[in-house]
Amino acid sequence: MAPACHIARTHHAILGAALGLALACAGPAGAEEWPTRPIQLVNPYPAGSVTDLLARALAPGLSARLGQPVVVVNRDGAGGSVGIAAVSRAAPDGYTLAFSATTPLIVSPMMRADTGYTAASLDGICQTYDHAFALVVAPGSPLHSLADLGPEARRRGGLQYGHLGVGSIQHLAGASLAQAAGVALEPVAYRGDAAVVLDVQAGRIDLGITVAAFVVGQPVRVISILAEQRSPGFPDVPTAREAGYDVSVASYGGVLAPAGLPATVRARLEAACQAAAGDETYGAMARRTLQPERYYLGTTAFSARMAGDLREKEALLRRMDLAR
Repeated sequence: MAPACHIARTHHAILGAALGLALACAGPAGAEEWPTRPIQLVNPYPAGSVTDLLARALAPGLSARLGQPVVVVNRDGAGGSVGIAAVSRAAPDGYTLAFSATTPLIVSPMMRADTGYTAASLDGICQTYDHAFALVVAPGSPLHSLADLGPEARRRGGLQYGHLGVGSIQHLAGASLAQAAGVALEPVAYRGDAAVVLDVQAGRIDLGITVAAFVVGQPVRVISILAEQRSPGFPDVPTAREAGYDVSVASYGGVLAPAGLPATVRARLEAACQAAAGDETYGAMARRTLQPERYYLGTTAFSARMAGDLREKEALLRRMDLAR
């Protein structure tokens, strides 16, 4: 081989190797510059829901830190599965995110084969809320406490309760309560808490399981809090466990992203999320929606909670014969 040709080829090989190393270090194209355009924050619940209020309180803080508009988009339906499915199909580039409870991501694929995603389809970025749930009845209902469930259900051959879709945390809470109380509770699915409360108030269903914060000031009665502790919005209402029923559920969530997000994008998004969740705008909404004092978790802690919850929900669904 002629010396000049050998030198030229060696030079090209070195340049190629250097370019490959540079691209590998840089990660996916555009990751270093992210974001350069608006970001969609998909809320898989109806407008006006508690999660929607929290998403809209967080978005301005995210926009301020990221330098691009963060637009909340409602894609509700099927207990949150419609919106989660949409985000799971998006490119993992940081421009389509979810603001959601983890339940439709973790539980729905265990119960339904048609979700189009698995629990591994989205990654947790930050937890920014942790809802407690309330069991509500109409003002004139004969149900005044959990002790009344058994006699009333036996007298009428069963009761109906409203929830937010198959696999929703409300659905699981009702099934757990029916099992713990030894009563027949028929689930009735709705698109949102507002529809549940409306039908409870009108007497079209006997019970509703809703986010506790949603029913503050609503024309319904809360007869039990399905959480570890009493709700600050209903301090005189006992928990199910205080009444002797081992039922406690929580719906925690925050910002989720399609799996495979570049590390640089993930790190910047987590930092923006932590700062936005610490803003007074978000803090005021957190207090209004009865969030616990410590509601924020970063990526590592949020992901660990989700992994533990996945194992717990798998065991729960098997015990209740609800897994597909």
